[in-house]
Formats: sequence, C-alpha cells, structure tokens
Amino acid sequence: MISTKLTELLGIDHPVVCAPMGGVSGGRLTSAVTRAGGLGLVGVSYGDPAFIDEHVGRAAESGGVWGVGCVMFTFDERPGLWDKVLGYAPPVIALSFGNADQVRRYVAAAADAGSHVVVQVHDPEQASVAAAAGASVLVAQGAEAGGHHRSQSTLPLIPAVLEATGGELPVVAAGGFADGRGLAAALALGADGVMMGTRFAATEESLATAGFKSHLVSGRTADTVNTHAFDVVRGIGWPAGHPARSIANDFTRAWTGKDAELAARRATVEPEWAAAVARDDTTQRAMFAGEVLDLIQDIRPAAQVVHEVVADAERTLASLAGRVSTPAA
Repeated sequence: MISTKLTELLGIDHPVVCAPMGGVSGGRLTSAVTRAGGLGLVGVSYGDPAFIDEHVGRAAESGGVWGVGCVMFTFDERPGLWDKVLGYAPPVIALSFGNADQVRRYVAAAADAGSHVVVQVHDPEQASVAAAAGASVLVAQGAEAGGHHRSQSTLPLIPAVLEATGGELPVVAAGGFADGRGLAAALALGADGVMMGTRFAATEESLATAGFKSHLVSGRTADTVNTHAFDVVRGIGWPAGHPARSIANDFTRAWTGKDAELAARRATVEPEWAAAVARDDTTQRAMFAGEVLDLIQDIRPAAQVVHEVVADAERTLASLAGRVSTPAA
C-alpha cells in the first residue's frame, strides 16, 4: 500500500487517478477505477446535458470517492450545466483550462458545494493562482499528455509546482504515465500520485470506440502529432497555445498547420468529418493519446490497471532501494 497526502486527503486506497477524458471517461470507467481504490473522474468536457445525466448519474449511484472533470472556459459558454454537475454532489470536482478569474470562480463554487477541488496546471504561475484560490489538489500536466496541453514537460514541471506552492498541497503528476515505473518516478520527484489518460482509455470500461482502442494498442508514440485541426473542425475556440496530441491519421495529415484554411472551409468539411466520426472512421476521427503509447500493449479491465500500477510501483521502489547505495559518512 502506497500512502500519500493525496490518498489521505481523499480517503482513497491508491494514488492513481483516471483522467477525465471527454467522451472516454464515462460512468462505467469512473466507477471501476473508484471501486479499485483509485480516483475515477467522469470527463464532461464540453458539457453535454444528456451525457452528464447518464454518466455522472451512474458514478453517483455507484458511490465511493469519484469526481467530475470540467473544462472551465467551455462551461462559461453553457449556462446551467455547472449547476447540473453540482446537483449530483460529486465528492471531487476537477477543473482544467481556465484563466485566473475562472479558476477563482469555479474553485470557490465547487468548494462551497462541499467538493474537494482539483485544479490542473501547466506552469508554476498557474499553480500559485490555483493554490491561492483554495484548490485542494493540483495536477501538474506536462506536454507528454494526450489531448490538450501546453509546452512544459512533466518531469521539470513537478518540482517547479512544488517549489511555487511550498509543497503545501498534494500534487498529482500527469502526462507520460502508464505504469508503476512512472508512479515511482513521480513519487521520487515529490508528487503524491499520477493521473493517467491513455492507459485508462485502453481499458474494457472506457467509452473509446473499437477503432480507437485498436489504434491505442497498435500505435506508437512516434505516430502522435500535436494539432489544432480537431478543434477547428468542431468550431471549438480553444485558447492559443493549447494543441492536442492525437494519433496521426489522414485528417491530421491533411489539415495540421492549415487552421485558417480549415476554418474557412468548415461549413463543407465538418458535415463529412462528423459522418466519418459517427461510423468510427479512424482515418478521420480524433484519437487523443499521449507519449506513453509505446507502453500500451493491450486492453485490460480498469481495476487490473490500478492494481498492477501500484504493485509495479512498490516493486520498483524496493528495487531502487536495493540498487542504490549511500556511502557511509
């Protein structure tokens, strides 16, 4: 058993968090991770009411320590959905991608509702803002992550966030983690747990489609690309400096780096693209995945992932203690 400030604060068994991936982390995956002793998070991302009712509702019914991940700037654009999420009384609210004002507003509202508030950050300045706003936990997300991210790498980001906040809050490392070796490395850097997305996307319980899952197993890190193309075709106004890492396909090869042209042609491109997504055409659809893709070899039950990551981390830490000697004074 690995006990950290994160496990103690939230009352969970293991310092393993399932990333709230939009359209992938549904109620079934969230509940499976929570039952296994980690923290499961439903990814509601762009705030679809029916998705919230189905998947947040399912997580709430399953009970335990679970949560909901909300993209702040998109919730500002969809009045009423924030109250819908809070209506399910999630023990944890995970917030991401907002400016300083949004961080302060959403942290305060979630804390007032009685939730632990997790805030994802990408640099020490954001960490300081989130800590001052009253966050319970910080997620230090590096550029190795799948989906949207910023530019700083995970390993130097973790100690930088700890330095900026004085180590007072639990810090969860995200971006580049898929097994126990990664958890052990994060703990060695001072983190209190890891958040994993790609590894949990490749589980039996995830909402990833069959085509998507097949590419998670067969693809490699070298196959990933940072792109804005999927945001442009969907008409989602992501702030500058937030590319999304995805498995490359015909769509990314055609449109990455051509944002202005794609935006101008969106009225004709988007309907065909949406139809391709509906039939799980992996030459066109988004398949967000991180730089851990080389480590994904199979589709497993989520509980098995949690337990194997923790057991592997314990073995790694024990092995490290045996391999590294400290000279006598």
